[in-house]
Order: sequence, then C-alpha cells, then structure tokens
Amino acid sequence: MKDKIVLFDLDGTLIDSTQAVYEGICKACESLNHPTPSYEKVSLQIGHTLEDMFKTFNVESPKIPEFIAIYREHYGKICIPKTHLLNNAQQAITEAYSFAHLGVVTTKTGKYSKIILEHLKVLEYFTCVIGREDVKEAKPSAEPILLALKSMPKDITKNHIYMIGDTPLDIQAANNANIQSIGVLSGYASLELLQSYTSCIVKDSLEAVRKIQTL
Repeated sequence: MKDKIVLFDLDGTLIDSTQAVYEGICKACESLNHPTPSYEKVSLQIGHTLEDMFKTFNVESPKIPEFIAIYREHYGKICIPKTHLLNNAQQAITEAYSFAHLGVVTTKTGKYSKIILEHLKVLEYFTCVIGREDVKEAKPSAEPILLALKSMPKDITKNHIYMIGDTPLDIQAANNANIQSIGVLSGYASLELLQSYTSCIVKDSLEAVRKIQTL
C-alpha cells in the first residue's frame, strides 16, 4: 500500500536540460539584439521562471514576453535531443513508485515537461505534472505544490508528503506548503547555499527516495 506522496522538481533533480535551456536563451537574445549571458550565469538561474531569468539578464520588463516566445519556440525544437535523465533518476522514480504516489512540480511549462518525460519513458509513473502555466505563482509559492496535492489521495498526512529539489525555491515552496523537503546536490545550487535553507541534503534523487522510504 502506498502511504506517502513524493513530489519531484525536474531540472537538476531528475533531468539535465542545461544545454537546451542555454541555447533557448541565446536564441532569444541573439534574435532581439540583446547581450547573451554566459553559460554559467544561465545555469545559476535554472529553476527560476523565464520571466525572472530574463529580468536577471537585464531585459526590460515590457520586452520579456517577446524573449520568452522566441525561447519557447526554439526550446520546443531541441528539448528532446538535448535533455537526459540524471544519474540514478530512473531508479529513483521506479523505487519511489513502489511505495508512494508521485508528482512533478516544476517552473518549466507542463507542456514541455510532459513531452520530455514521455520521451524518457517515465511519464506514466506520475499522477500529475504541474508546470508554470498551471499556476499564477511559481515556486517558492506553495501554489504549485498545493495544486499537485489536489490530484493525490487525501488521507496522507503532510508529514508523509515530500518535495525533492535542487534549489532553495523547492525548499521554500515545501515550507510554504507545510510539507517535508529534501535538497539534492545533483543540480544547480551549492551545498553552502542549500544549507542556508535546510539541513536535510543528500547526493541525488535516489538517495532522497531511499531516505524517505525509511522515514
């Protein structure tokens, strides 16, 4: 019997699509004659919304929707060949599925998240995939997590509900939703940064899942 709920972030937690994200950002900036940020600068922003990312890259607010439209058009063309599961992610998903109801909560669009997960042959394991277009407020707001939980069994208490993610946004969202969280080091935030938000930090999603199974 499944007695837990496990929600996963995507980028840096289950998948690596850094190259695709970077190429999308570059395409938008080049098309609109805006300075292109470095690969490192883009990597540090993955997990934030595209609105916040382009704002960080000094794009003026009225122009951001145009940048996002170009980004998404290009990203849609390259996300499949330039995205792969992180080490141990496949095993993390299948092991978690054996004892928990699973969901994805991401700042990517749900549209591309589902396309990617289906291509990687893991979409079937997830009860829900909550993306940026599904909510008004992205992580660190509790809204995406609370929406995910609407499709989950209602008899599972919050101390048996977990969010696994690689950035402070994931930890903060879990805190705001009053559920448990585990930070992973497989993504874009350093140990030092994650330690500012939580003491529960492990190597990757598989280690997180195995920790949850014992709790």
